[in-house]
Amino acid sequence: MQLKETFERVKKASKRLALLSDAQRNDILNAVADAIIAQQDRILKANSEDLAKMEQTNPLYDRLQLTPERLKGIAGDMRNVATLPTPLGHITKQKTLPNGLRLCRVSVPFGVIGMIYEARPNVTFDVFSLCFKSGNACVLKGGKDADCSNREEVALIHEVLQQFGVSEDVVALLPATHEATGEMLNAVGYIDLCIPRGGRKLIDFVRDTARVPVIETGAGVVNTYFDKDGDLEMGKAIINNAKTRRVSVCNALDCLLIHERRLSDLPALCQQMAEKQVIIYADDKAYAALNGQYPHLEHATEESFGTEFMDYKLAIKTVASLDEALTHIDENGSGHSEAIITQDEQAARQFQTHVDAACVYWNAPTSFTDGAQFGLGAEIGISTQKLGPRGPMALEEICTYKWLIEGEGQTRP
Repeated sequence: MQLKETFERVKKASKRLALLSDAQRNDILNAVADAIIAQQDRILKANSEDLAKMEQTNPLYDRLQLTPERLKGIAGDMRNVATLPTPLGHITKQKTLPNGLRLCRVSVPFGVIGMIYEARPNVTFDVFSLCFKSGNACVLKGGKDADCSNREEVALIHEVLQQFGVSEDVVALLPATHEATGEMLNAVGYIDLCIPRGGRKLIDFVRDTARVPVIETGAGVVNTYFDKDGDLEMGKAIINNAKTRRVSVCNALDCLLIHERRLSDLPALCQQMAEKQVIIYADDKAYAALNGQYPHLEHATEESFGTEFMDYKLAIKTVASLDEALTHIDENGSGHSEAIITQDEQAARQFQTHVDAACVYWNAPTSFTDGAQFGLGAEIGISTQKLGPRGPMALEEICTYKWLIEGEGQTRP
């Protein structure tokens, strides 16, 4: 294993990291946040090198791009993480057995978290802040599209760690190669938990290849159902926000389901999206309702539904009932985020009860599926699986626990 030495150093550093006080970790996080702002020019220069290799028409360009305003937001999120209560040392269960043994279950770090992600340079800082705050060391494996940005960011973090006398091995960035991904996924005994954050292809590869524990995150085929009792003005705002706020993120809307009784309102629901030149792939009934009233209209195919577009594209399917909408979501959703727009509380409760997803919305856009928006400080990813964490993963979700047992010489019969 060519990277074994790196993994060994990170594992060793993770033991020392757990000994830092929460106040020390907070001071370092605030210092990194200050450095992000003070040295933003070097980060933006590295980011410009990455951007120069990607066509601006690529929908991933926006996800790759860093700006002074975005760096300000990243630094703000890191400072916010520093203000949060520590997730460590929480007693989650406590009892005394009849034989006098005292049992205590307490939250502790996983140890070393491996993170695999694509063209998202903001993830480097987000993952570091959450892992560091929770006492976890991290091994980062970014994509080649963001490699210059990631390397400059990790270099900045290392400089701050050195200033505080903390080993820079608490965060390591691997080469942006497929071989490095393979080595991470097979680093048994070094990586305690691996989290892939990206598209379906990446997540499937990690799940099928890994020999270390994995939590799946990221892939989102997101649907919103506009019910027969949906409010038109509310629907226009929610649908536009969910689709066009940022098309390259996993909580962006992919498919609008509309009750057939509301087809006459479809042009109004889509009006704002026309300004953003969203291409709509509509089924026959929706196509007829939009034909001549929406400029970027195409006929839907079977592939239009169940697709995560990550682009200015949207599928529209007409349904005759709430049950039909629920069936479509069951068959095409990814368990990420789903929404219903309706004034009928009974329909909304039925939707929220039935839909099997990490986040289920009523009269709100799926764009809120985000750790910071949920008040968690930041996020390491959106878990779409059911075993372990589900939904936005932040500090509590990247901790585990251990049992502490105290006795007075008892022996087992």
